[in-house]
Amino acid sequence: MKKNILIFTTLTLALILSACGSQPTAEPTTAQPVTVVSSNDVIAEGRLRPVRAASLFFQARGVVEQVFVKAGDAVSEGDVLVRLANAGAAEAQLVAAQNAYDALLRNESGDRARLWQAYMDAQVVRAQAEQRWDDLNVDNIEDRIEDLAADVEDAREDLKDAQDEFDRYKDLDANNSRRKSAEDKLEKAQKDLNKIIRTLEEEVRKRDTVKAAYDAALAAEAEAKYQYEISLDGPNADQLALAKANLDAAQVAFSAYVITAPFDGIVADVHVRAGEQAGPESRAVSIADFSSWVVETTDVTELEVVQLNAGQTVTIVPDALSELELSGVVTEVGNAFTQSGGDILYTVRIRVNETDARLKWGMTVEVIFRTS
Repeated sequence: MKKNILIFTTLTLALILSACGSQPTAEPTTAQPVTVVSSNDVIAEGRLRPVRAASLFFQARGVVEQVFVKAGDAVSEGDVLVRLANAGAAEAQLVAAQNAYDALLRNESGDRARLWQAYMDAQVVRAQAEQRWDDLNVDNIEDRIEDLAADVEDAREDLKDAQDEFDRYKDLDANNSRRKSAEDKLEKAQKDLNKIIRTLEEEVRKRDTVKAAYDAALAAEAEAKYQYEISLDGPNADQLALAKANLDAAQVAFSAYVITAPFDGIVADVHVRAGEQAGPESRAVSIADFSSWVVETTDVTELEVVQLNAGQTVTIVPDALSELELSGVVTEVGNAFTQSGGDILYTVRIRVNETDARLKWGMTVEVIFRTS
């Protein structure tokens, strides 16, 4: 395409040739409409693309289990387009997480009833533990513990004496009567000490086991009461937050194994087949919304871009459809540049106001920016 040239509208006139006798009369021809361009207008080349388009990739690797669409199919946002064979486990986790989250929202009254019952049950357990603690003669047990603790100290002294006696004879022959007697006393003293310690521990457990059960019952009752009371204000916020976080994580995990439509549109192309390996490195499906179009320019120079502004009207003529004239509006004048063949170029984005069934993604178009 040539830029910044003046195109004059021409009319093809039907010439009636007059000649004597045998000269034929020429058939009239109809001129094609030609876009009028003023000398102040900026002409650029651009590419046509859908208002929305996406190339979709798997986020995980696997074998394609099923392809649900083909090129040209209309799809809605959220439709599953392609699925990997190893999506089953992630899907099961997603279903479980969704059910758990829905249950919190759906079963509020049922959950409150269960929490009330749990509180009542906790009161019963606490009362039973409290009764066992009240029935326990703690004073007598602690007196026995004190006595047994003294017996342990005495037994340790006896063990020490037996050890000292054995140390005096330990270097004698193993069959020596004094050595053997001292060894027997040492062994008995150790056994006596162990027995008293076990008895002491048993007495301590008689007190501490009942006390620990009572303390645990008190704590369980307090927690059950708390859970019931906060349920009066609706589903537990912490539980909901955790369930939602689990659901979001499960959705992310599952989305790695399936490709879904990100918006309503048309499948432009499918690049995978069932049974093939697929992964993040290769495109699986292309989808686009062909209900409206945009144009991005490819050759607006630094001398031209200063004349362009958002909101400016343009005329668009596809190369392949020279008889089709479309209107558009500049939506964005790029600030970043590219360099090509010594030229500094800027991208200008344009919203196309009309559409035509013959328009195709990627068509080259001539864009005429009306600057006057």
